[in-house]
Amino acid sequence: MGKTIASYRIALNRELQRWSGFARALRNEDKEAFDQMMDACRNHASAGSNATRPVIFESVIMSILLNQQKRLNRLEKDLDAIRQ
Repeated sequence: MGKTIASYRIALNRELQRWSGFARALRNEDKEAFDQMMDACRNHASAGSNATRPVIFESVIMSILLNQQKRLNRLEKDLDAIRQ
């Protein structure tokens, strides 16, 4: 017997594909930012699959938020270093 549900990565790719129309309508600078957010989702796919959330979009949002927080932390660290 095989799996009865698609793997997380397959489900994630399907979810991200659903947003392709949105991405196509964005300006170039916005599309670049959107692509970075989608890359964050792919980079955290292992964590998303372990979260076992039935709604893939929840893991997508959490991946994006995590990536944003990491960037904020780096910026704050850089600012602190400049101030000293």
